[in-house]
Amino acid sequence: MKNLKLKAAAAAVLGLAMAAAGAQDHKREGVTPAELNYQAGSSPLAKEDMHQSANPKAPPMSKVEFDRARQIYFERCAGCHGVLRKGATGKPLTPDITQAKGTDYLKVFIAYGSPAGMPNWQTSGEMDEKTVDLMARYVQHDPPVPPEFGMAQMKATWKVVVPPAQRPTKKMNSYNIDNIFSTTLRDTGEVALIDGDTKQIINIVKTGYAVHITRTSGSGRYLFVIGRDAKINMIDLWMPKPDNVAEVRIGLEARSVDTSKYKGKEGDFSDKLAIAGAYWPPQYVIMNGDTLEPLKIVATRGMVVGTQEYHPEPRVASIVASHFKPEFLVNVKETGKTMLVDYSNLDALKTTEIGSAPFLHDGGWDSTQRYFMVAANNSNKISVIDAKDGKLAGIVDVGKIPHPGRGANFIHPKFGPVWATGHLGDESISLIGTDPKKHKQYAFKEVAKLTGPGGGALFIKSHPKSQHLYSDTPLNPDAKISQSVVVFDIKNLDKGYEVLPIAEWAGLTDDGAKRVVQPEYNKAGDEVWFSVWSAKNKQSAMVIVDDKTLKLKAVIKDPRLITPTGHFNVYNTQHDVY
Repeated sequence: MKNLKLKAAAAAVLGLAMAAAGAQDHKREGVTPAELNYQAGSSPLAKEDMHQSANPKAPPMSKVEFDRARQIYFERCAGCHGVLRKGATGKPLTPDITQAKGTDYLKVFIAYGSPAGMPNWQTSGEMDEKTVDLMARYVQHDPPVPPEFGMAQMKATWKVVVPPAQRPTKKMNSYNIDNIFSTTLRDTGEVALIDGDTKQIINIVKTGYAVHITRTSGSGRYLFVIGRDAKINMIDLWMPKPDNVAEVRIGLEARSVDTSKYKGKEGDFSDKLAIAGAYWPPQYVIMNGDTLEPLKIVATRGMVVGTQEYHPEPRVASIVASHFKPEFLVNVKETGKTMLVDYSNLDALKTTEIGSAPFLHDGGWDSTQRYFMVAANNSNKISVIDAKDGKLAGIVDVGKIPHPGRGANFIHPKFGPVWATGHLGDESISLIGTDPKKHKQYAFKEVAKLTGPGGGALFIKSHPKSQHLYSDTPLNPDAKISQSVVVFDIKNLDKGYEVLPIAEWAGLTDDGAKRVVQPEYNKAGDEVWFSVWSAKNKQSAMVIVDDKTLKLKAVIKDPRLITPTGHFNVYNTQHDVY
């Protein structure tokens, strides 16, 4: 009788799911294809060895089946549902929930998806019927726990390639270091260092997998890059050919790195320390700024803002270095907390905890570098952290799934200084006032919305010397939109945007995706660089636009530019210019 009831329930769900799947393109109510593509990213944890569950209530699985399902889960599902399946931006999938649903019921949801955002894995062709059955059984087992990664493991990966005493005492090359670009070659585990003056590749540097960001030391000499596999590489730009001088892994999966920049009454900490945050294990690590030697590990497991419920894997998202105090601002995703970490004495570490909203992700400084604007993306909010006074300055409701990168600062004709973010889930661009002194009535409020071409935006950018605001949309399902960017005239925002056909200007001859991603200015603020990102076996390129005329200025085509994505100008990254 119980099995009959379960099958009847599954059949009812199947009818609803098939009706939803019958809609045009299997659309999900309130969930865009861009959001699904963004959330379903793979995790490096798929390659880590974990133990099989022995839960007697779970349906049987062989060791081979379990290992295959575990790999699929971390490649397709962990980004939404969490490493421990406790839920993140997706629902929890722990055995107490999944076993009550049963295999038939779960197969329906995995195959057909749901209006709330679950992808339709089988009907979309991503999984076959056998794989759906495999995953329905797998999620009823206890979630395998990845290994921890402590000091001993970090020290085993730590390597000083060139000790500080053996490094140059002065710049040993003729490059204009301020105008070098560090470009992520996502699928090859490398970054390309490109001379912004000559447009020539200086060096291809081996790094971790899928470098997420590049950050510049306070002095501008060193680049710090971090891969999704939590490997950090330190690159010395003074060398005859800039290259790695140190490396370390601080976990098994990560996204963020930065260095100390404060100079003040407490001392000169510029270049003294580095910090990185991990997705797994949930922790951040403070390191020696010359060698990457790990010095201090701090766990971020704890209670969620608002509900005060314990979360076992709150991932460390963006980290920035304060210009007002010897502090790092560490944003913890699932718990919705910003930790102000006083690094002046690592033996007596002091932390100020500021709660705002869950799912803190990326963000950047306002124009004064006092207020950190961080996206609580699945809460559809921007949290404003006052780094000078050490408090929450405001929480701003914005569009759906804000994803600013570091955002964009400019002077609005009416509202004064504003900071802008685009969105993954809708076509809006939100402008937030950032001047509580001269424009108090607009401070930390959404003062205007611009309309972009569609959802799927990842980065927005402007420059103090520019009158333009650029936005990409690389995750939009429409190729015409994902292969172009839009530009707004800051002095005349009401006229709407102009479209620049960046991928077309690249002149690539194959049928690659040619997604255009991350506008980045040169030091002078008169050029804007874009990555034209195709698959590993397709041709990609860099396209450079004249910011004054909005015309094509140069294209960099090189067979070594494989899957270029994010790119960072040394000077602008060093000085937080955006």
